[in-house]
Amino acid sequence: MSRPRTEAEYLARLVPSSVAGIGRRSLLTGVGAGALLGTGLLTGCGSDSDSGSDSKEVSVGSNQSDPQPKGVIAKVMDGFKTSSGITTKINTVDHNTYQENINNYLQGKPDDVFMWFAGYRMRFFAAKGLAGDISDLWGRLSGYSDAFKKASTGDDGKQYFVPSSYYPWAMFYRKSVWKQHGYQVPTTLDQLTTLSAQMKKDGLTPIAFADKDGWPAMGTFDILNLRINGYQFHIDLMAGKEAWTSDKVKKVFDTWAGLLPLHQPDSLGRTWQEAAQSLQQKKSGMYLLGLFVAQQFGNDEQDDIDFFTFPEIDPAIGAKALDAPIDGYMLARKPKAEANAKKLLEFVGSKEAADITVKNDPTTLVANSGADTSGYTALQKKAAELVGSATEIAQFLDRDTRPDFASTVIIPALQQFIKNPRDIDGLVNSIENQKKSIFTS
Repeated sequence: MSRPRTEAEYLARLVPSSVAGIGRRSLLTGVGAGALLGTGLLTGCGSDSDSGSDSKEVSVGSNQSDPQPKGVIAKVMDGFKTSSGITTKINTVDHNTYQENINNYLQGKPDDVFMWFAGYRMRFFAAKGLAGDISDLWGRLSGYSDAFKKASTGDDGKQYFVPSSYYPWAMFYRKSVWKQHGYQVPTTLDQLTTLSAQMKKDGLTPIAFADKDGWPAMGTFDILNLRINGYQFHIDLMAGKEAWTSDKVKKVFDTWAGLLPLHQPDSLGRTWQEAAQSLQQKKSGMYLLGLFVAQQFGNDEQDDIDFFTFPEIDPAIGAKALDAPIDGYMLARKPKAEANAKKLLEFVGSKEAADITVKNDPTTLVANSGADTSGYTALQKKAAELVGSATEIAQFLDRDTRPDFASTVIIPALQQFIKNPRDIDGLVNSIENQKKSIFTS
């Protein structure tokens, strides 16, 4: 399986020019054939036969199970019905189950259209023949930079993905809490640890933290590796080109071990939503997460949320690289109603759909540069500015590497590290041995 050929595929130019200047998620809620079976497998209601049906319904597999994004998706689909007369059947499955079972889902009878991620994780399934070619559709899309198109392109040069939104990861906090205590934004790791010590004295948990679902801790590894070793080393490590046993990786874990006492304890029993609520309830001072953290705040609290990019560790590397994943939609390899499914994909990639999202979701940024972003909150505008100023952008650990490596090796390894941060040599040796087996298979 080939990896990105150039660093440019992940550079900050993923952001459309119109935005750059101004700037996961829990119960099964779908009905019918889109169900979580007793076996734990995600299934859809597609068909193995490309029937070319005239059905006026398109099925959509969705991982947007939290109330706010779920409601936004429903409004977008309502907009599609109004413009096309075609209805959608949304089969919603909680984010983690969806992600863990995506391979079985796509090899079975998936929905006509399904939500997924840009970059390597999209290319992985496209190369396996588990997604439909939508290159013809891209000829009708407008409002996307060449970089967004590149992030939607498979290893064969064809397009398989329609971007809808993206969001940066950063250190979020409540402005009112920081004003109350006179806290200042740290720009170096030493300043961050000093600030955290003061937060402890003030009765706060310095850094909210959760990893019950396996993926949130990846964001901490990502940002520490980007700050300590730089973007290119991080991407090469994800590609299997660098050794996890190197001193560079050990330094990442050693630095993290020093920061763990500043994090919320018992994180393996806590969801990201619960950690975000500790920030919302003014019990924690900071939280490293994506912009979607705002979902856990009330409408009257949105203006009290702010963030800063994780501070510099090595002056020679700086603090300009970050995670900013792109979410969107893909076509099943054999949709039961291909023509209508492509109409839906064209709509979700349109300015109209982006405008619906802007009006209803203050927790993400839209990918289409034609959207009216005058409705962005101050937080969204600042997030767009952050991504626009980044020199390098990663897609997030479990999107920048092989799905099987992320799920079967990295998740248990990071959780083991959180439980026992002292045995770094044993940890990296285990990861490296399993990596060799997976990447050579």
